Amino acid sequence: MIEKVLIANRGEIALRVIRTCNALGIKTVAVYSDEDYNSLHVKKADESYHIGEAAPAKSYLNQEKILEVMLSSGANAVHPGYGFLSENDDFARLCEKNKITFIGPSADSMNLCGDKMECKAAMLKAKVPTVPGSPGLVDTAEEAEKIANEIGYPVLLKSVYGGGGRGIRLVTNDKELREGFETVTSESIAAVGKSAIIVEKFLEKTRHIEYQMCRDHHGNAVHLFERECSIQRRNQKLIEQTPSPVVDDAKREEIGELVVKAAEAVDYTNLGTAEFLRADNGEFYFIEINARLQVEHPISEMVSGLDFVKLQIDIANGEPLPFKQKDLKMNGYAIECRINAEDTFLDFAPSTGPVPDVTIPAGPNVRCDTYLYPGCTVSPFYDSLMAKLCTWGPTFEESRTRMLTALNDMYVQGVETSIPLYKTILNSDEYKNGELSTDFLKRYGMIDRLTEDLKKEKEDKSEAALAAAIIHSEYFKSRVQNDNTSSTTWKNKLD
Repeated sequence: MIEKVLIANRGEIALRVIRTCNALGIKTVAVYSDEDYNSLHVKKADESYHIGEAAPAKSYLNQEKILEVMLSSGANAVHPGYGFLSENDDFARLCEKNKITFIGPSADSMNLCGDKMECKAAMLKAKVPTVPGSPGLVDTAEEAEKIANEIGYPVLLKSVYGGGGRGIRLVTNDKELREGFETVTSESIAAVGKSAIIVEKFLEKTRHIEYQMCRDHHGNAVHLFERECSIQRRNQKLIEQTPSPVVDDAKREEIGELVVKAAEAVDYTNLGTAEFLRADNGEFYFIEINARLQVEHPISEMVSGLDFVKLQIDIANGEPLPFKQKDLKMNGYAIECRINAEDTFLDFAPSTGPVPDVTIPAGPNVRCDTYLYPGCTVSPFYDSLMAKLCTWGPTFEESRTRMLTALNDMYVQGVETSIPLYKTILNSDEYKNGELSTDFLKRYGMIDRLTEDLKKEKEDKSEAALAAAIIHSEYFKSRVQNDNTSSTTWKNKLD
C-alpha cells in the first residue's frame, strides 16, 4: 500500500497531488531546486528536499538525485505530475527496479506510447484509425520529400520523441520541408539526444479532441469522456472544454470504444489520454497517447465528479475500478483557461519576475489550481503556466459567463498574462457558436480583435474618468452654491 508519496514535480501540479494525498492520509515529500526554495509546494508538503540548481537538467530531470531522496525519505511511491520525468520510461523503470511504486503506466507501456511510430502500428493493428503518413521512420529530407509528394502537401514533420507542441513543423512545399526537417531534427536532439522523424498528412480545419482513458491492473478499462482542446498556440493548448460541441452521445460512445481498444493495444494501466484530430467531415484520427495525468484534467473531474489523482493512487495500489462504463455520466459543462505568464503581442514570449500581488478568483463552481501567492516569483527556468482557471455550469452558457466573471476577478501584478486574450475569445461569436479549430486564433484574427478590445477598453475608461470628473465638478459647484445660499440665509436671520 502507498503510504508516502514523493512528488517529482513543482508548481500547481505538485500542490494538486499534495491536496489529494492529504485527504487520503498519505504523507508527501516535495523536491525543489534553488529557484523554488520558497515555493508553495515546499511549504505544503510534509517533508521537502533540495535537489539541485534551477536548470531542470540539474534538478527536476535529475533521476539519480530524485531516487536518492525517495530512498532516504522512505517514500514508497512517486507521482511524476506532468512534464519533466512524467513520460520518461527510464525513470519509471528505475522506480520499478528499486521497488518504488510509479503512479502511472508501466515503463514498457510508456516506452511504446512514447514511440509514435510503434504506437501508430499498435493502433492500426487494433483497428483504431490514424492519420495518413509515412509507414515508418524517415531518415533523410529526400525520403520525407518523396512521401510528402505522394500524400500531398501540407504535411507535418514530427519527432517521435516530441511532445507538448515541440518537435513538430507544418510545411507546405519542398523548400519548407527541407528546412523544417533540419529544424525538427535539431530540436529532437537538443531535447532527448536523438532524432527520429515521421511524416503525416496535415488535415486542415481540424479539431483537437482528446479522451481520458482509465485502465486498472485487472483488465477493466473505461473512458472518462472527451475534452475539446482546439484553441491552441504553437500546438500548445490554451482553452479546453468538456463536453465538445460536436460530440453527441452516439459519437461519444463510438470513439470511447476506440479509446478502450487503444488502452488495451498498448497494455496501458492507470490514467492517460488518447488524442485525436477530428477532420471537417467528422472523421476522427488517432494521433498519440499521453502517458500521464493531463494538465487539463480538472474539467473532466468537474463533469464526472471523480478525483483523478485518487483514482491514480487506487489503481497503483492494485485496486479494481469501482465502476463500469455504464455507471459513468457527464454532468454539466466545464471550461479551463490556462493562465500563462506571457506577452500575447510578443508572439507569446514568456514574461517573468516577481508577483507583488495576486487575486485568485473564488465562488460557486469556480476552481483555480495555482502556485501563485503575493510575493512569489515567476521563474524563467520553467513553463509559463501559472494557474488553471476552471468553471462549471449546468449549461455551456452558464459556464462561459462564469469564466468571464472569474477572468475579470483574477489579477496578477508584475507579469503579462494571457487573461485579456481569453476574454476576447470567450466573447467572440465563433467561440459561443462552437466554431472551433486548431487554427482558431489565426482563422478568426483573435490577436487583432484583442488589440481592438484593449483600445476600446482604454477609451471607455477615459470616457468614464471624464464623466466622473464632470459629475464631481458639477457636484462641487452645487455644494458651493448651496453653501453660499445657506450662508446668506443664516446671515439674514441674524440680521
